[in-house]
Amino acid sequence: MNLKEIIVNCNLIDILGNKDIDITNLSFDSRTVTPGTLFVAVKGTQVDGHDYIENAIEKGAIAIVCEKMPRKKHDGITYLKVDNSAYVLGVAASNFYGNPSKKLKLTGVTGTNGKTTIATLLYRLFTDAGYVCGLLSTIENIVDRDVIPSTHTTPDPIELNALLQQMVDKGCEYAFMEVSSHSVAQDRIAGLHFAGGIFTNLTHDHLDYHKTMANYRNAKKKFFDSLPDTAFAVTNLDDKNGAYMLQNTKAKKLSYALKHDADFKGIILESHFDGMMLKVNGTEVFTQLVGGFNASNILAIYGTAIALGFDKEELLVEISKLHGANGRFDMVHSESGVVGIVDYAHTPDALENVLETINEVRCHKETLITVVGCGGNRDKTKRPEMAAVTVKLSDKVILTSDNPRNEDPDDIIREMKEGIMPEDMRKVLAITNRREAIRTAVALAKSGDIILLAGKGHETYQEINGVKNHFDDKEELSKALQEK
Repeated sequence: MNLKEIIVNCNLIDILGNKDIDITNLSFDSRTVTPGTLFVAVKGTQVDGHDYIENAIEKGAIAIVCEKMPRKKHDGITYLKVDNSAYVLGVAASNFYGNPSKKLKLTGVTGTNGKTTIATLLYRLFTDAGYVCGLLSTIENIVDRDVIPSTHTTPDPIELNALLQQMVDKGCEYAFMEVSSHSVAQDRIAGLHFAGGIFTNLTHDHLDYHKTMANYRNAKKKFFDSLPDTAFAVTNLDDKNGAYMLQNTKAKKLSYALKHDADFKGIILESHFDGMMLKVNGTEVFTQLVGGFNASNILAIYGTAIALGFDKEELLVEISKLHGANGRFDMVHSESGVVGIVDYAHTPDALENVLETINEVRCHKETLITVVGCGGNRDKTKRPEMAAVTVKLSDKVILTSDNPRNEDPDDIIREMKEGIMPEDMRKVLAITNRREAIRTAVALAKSGDIILLAGKGHETYQEINGVKNHFDDKEELSKALQEK
């Protein structure tokens, strides 16, 4: 593709060299540079791409996007100066792949909790209705029905646009993607055209990156501020930030809620471990999902599907067939009568939602045992909060290792214990080895008791000192229950 086509809408400040050249590759990582590459020097959180310009040229880059011109300039190399390389990378990637998002009805889901469930269920809903769709999620990326492993909630702009182009090539009409706060703040979604956006909620998370809740909130809001007037924006009015997200959006404003008046209003009529009966805009529907947080997710799905033109009469029928995303309130039953639940809840609010749901449904004659840890090299301030919520809403608690990464798991557990009152320590055990913690929970459980494994959900690994070791909570729990 000609460089002039790639740099459309890239807001260039200066150009040195010939822009009428053919580009065969786009890269922001010098290790992936090949002859004919346009290299975009991005200032990252760990490294600065400007330090690798020479390396990129040595490997065959013929054009460089940068925020500051290098002192040494090579003949035959085109240099393009910009204000924000990360933003330009997104726009250039969209142009390089032919702006695939404009050929899809792309819906983005943002918020602390619920992103994976909503995006996944929208994909399943539209796929089951006969549409060809794509999905970009924390768990997996799907092009039509081809599954591609996921490494990030939101991929980098080059991978993202490559996946969207694959969807276009496969004939996809709709695409649903999780939009993380990191991806907005880092301009990974720059250049994308969205048909709509969904806001779920905002709770304590990612402060290791955003530093303050205001920064975290505004990263989410930036997504809605960027939506075009042709798009729709569906927001959760039960969250205090729901209305704030839409203050400056040009998109059509729609809302959903359980507790407030909204365009899409829901009421929980009955709730059981195998599902719940809802009333959505006056019509009853049974869903296989459980809990108030999932009722809210259903409303987001319902409102979004309506905004995308889904037939109302068919919609509730299709919603009744949906089952939860992998690792989200994932039930594990056993012959011993113990009920197991695996959930990705890794924030205080998400954990509180899951535990409150269990407590709403259970009869309270049984014991609720929760196994929980916190990830290493992540927001430390939520660790005592996670423990406090768990102890408050569980009968027994086992603190254990999650993904310690490069931290000492015992240090993480000690920080979690800071949120527990001395009088509550009697119902708390600390077992660092997660497999042993799960087996201990199973050994303690009697028929009818409930075990919640929180924090890892769909993950099939445990990251320790930079190494990902195979570990699957559902697999470990199922095995322990079978052996009981």
